[in-house]
Amino acid sequence: MNRRPRLLATAAVGATAALLLTGCGGGGGGSKGNDKIAGADTGGETSASPSASATESAERPKIELPSDLTYTFEWPKTGDESKDAVLSDSEQFIKAVDMAIAEQDPLHKAYRFYSEGTAAAGSQKFIQEFVDYKDRITGAKRYYNANVKINTDGTAGFVYCEDQNKAYNKSLKTGKTEVTPKSKDNYVLYNSRLRVNKQGVWITEKLTSQRGSTACQS
Repeated sequence: MNRRPRLLATAAVGATAALLLTGCGGGGGGSKGNDKIAGADTGGETSASPSASATESAERPKIELPSDLTYTFEWPKTGDESKDAVLSDSEQFIKAVDMAIAEQDPLHKAYRFYSEGTAAAGSQKFIQEFVDYKDRITGAKRYYNANVKINTDGTAGFVYCEDQNKAYNKSLKTGKTEVTPKSKDNYVLYNSRLRVNKQGVWITEKLTSQRGSTACQS
């Protein structure tokens, strides 16, 4: 029997999971002493924002999730149009991956609307693991400690934390939920790189993760 997929809120699996968390002081097995939420990814920070005012004009996919899966996004508005758009579109990407899992569709158009490159490839692989095991995600997820930087090259870096302690795997075959105990491994640090497309949507191109992050347990 295949090994049951380990719960992750967003897809940061396969090759992308092993990448260095740029600006976060940690990699796959790095020291936790420098595990701080600093900047994110490549490029320098700039106060000039790329045009991203079209965030409401794009034909966005409708996100529909199971009623037993809830989210708390402790990502306060920054007042910067581009940064707030990064926060909003990243939230939609997270939910879109979970919707693809719930609908058992590794090629779901919703998450592909919000991702490209290694982030999209990692998402597909991650979703496929749930499909193979006939599982989906249930419970409650919490996201916090968001840090967004708009880079001079037109990309954005986004670092954030997730608390998975109240989120679990649910079998679609039996309907049973696998309730797991609270663990430091349920605190995950994410680092993503995004770019804004012609529709004004911030697309996640690269996504890495680190479980058991001390920066997310403080």
